[in-house]
Amino acid sequence: MAAKIIDGKQVAANMRERIKADVAALREQGIVPGLGVVLVGDDPASRSYVTAKERACEEAGIYSDDNRLPAETSQEDLLALIERMNADPAISGILVQLPLPPHIDEQAVLPAISPAKDVDGFHPVNLGNLMAGRECFLPCTPHGILQLLIESGVEVSGAHVVVVGRSNIVGKPVANMLLQKREGANATVTICHTGTRNMAHFTKQADILIVAAGRPNTVTAEMVKDGAVVIDVGVNRVSDDSRKTGYRLVGDVDFETVSAKAALITPVPGGVGPMTITMLLWNTVEAARKAGVKTLVK
Repeated sequence: MAAKIIDGKQVAANMRERIKADVAALREQGIVPGLGVVLVGDDPASRSYVTAKERACEEAGIYSDDNRLPAETSQEDLLALIERMNADPAISGILVQLPLPPHIDEQAVLPAISPAKDVDGFHPVNLGNLMAGRECFLPCTPHGILQLLIESGVEVSGAHVVVVGRSNIVGKPVANMLLQKREGANATVTICHTGTRNMAHFTKQADILIVAAGRPNTVTAEMVKDGAVVIDVGVNRVSDDSRKTGYRLVGDVDFETVSAKAALITPVPGGVGPMTITMLLWNTVEAARKAGVKTLVK
């Protein structure tokens, strides 16, 4: 039996309608959620992603402050911009698009963002609160994964979740979030990574398998048990001469074979991806609500 597709586009669209209504309600109170976006350099993938985020803000009624800086921008100038945005009441949340140029230290930039405006959820304060189970801004992709599981009716409590990948952006935070006593969580979690011996031994035990390895075909059919829920976080370009672009996008999971065994599976594209921007909007609205600062309507 073929797996049921988890339609991330539809789940994201439903959530964005709710976000749009929340923004409208806040605007009636004189509170306008605002997202400050910073892109350093002209990386095509980053530029496309930032443009999509700005378009999503406009559709939701969120004010977007767009800052596109040349690649040679100094670290000092970037930190000064962040400081100005920290102090600007019109900006509820700040997003610095990664990766940054090599001469800028990411570990100096991310902590410079006020934790109250860290809508990406990468500030050490927010990561620490996440680890401790306290209220904080959750990283957007892991939060999106949780929402997909909840909206799809997947019973996570008591399930064995196996996460493939240990990045600070996806693997570590999603594992921690699923461990906690909260809605859509309370699971038993195993993390696999490049140092794991016989990875299939662990992935075949998974009721829910989350794959964020950054490599095509990391997980194949013989590594998945029948009836598992498979969340594919990967986005990889592979050559395809039949496409005008010369490539197509695939995930980290061999979709064709794994979908024949799984009960539920996310496609690539159209699965986890749309949820990342949606949860960024969610965090920006929450930041504005918590700040409660009335601003001139943008």
